[in-house]
Amino acid sequence: MHNDNMSIDEVSTYLDALDEPKRATLQKLRETIIAVIPDAEQGLSYTVPAFRLRGKVVAGFAAFKNHLSYLPHSGAVFPKLEKELAAYSKSVGALHFAIDEPLPKEIVEKLIKVRISMAFPT
Repeated sequence: MHNDNMSIDEVSTYLDALDEPKRATLQKLRETIIAVIPDAEQGLSYTVPAFRLRGKVVAGFAAFKNHLSYLPHSGAVFPKLEKELAAYSKSVGALHFAIDEPLPKEIVEKLIKVRISMAFPT
């Protein structure tokens, strides 16, 4: 599957509406997600950027007043990575991080790997 320009533009529009440093931090996260899953389709899900593989949302993000969130679109992801995510605050469906500090690529890779393994069990 390929990204269509409309969906990519929706994510770009979302990012363009943000103030710095939120915009740059989430753009970096977007680039990391694309590097990890280059075949993912970009678009919006529940009005925030999301990345789909074979029709299933496997990653996303959102900006809030005082923090940014990584969204795995499954409440079962974080319990599998308790040790790796211990330094972050989180809810069942969102990993919170600072507005000026991108998530490390290694963490994003692990989050996506766990989510994909759940979405597409072998």
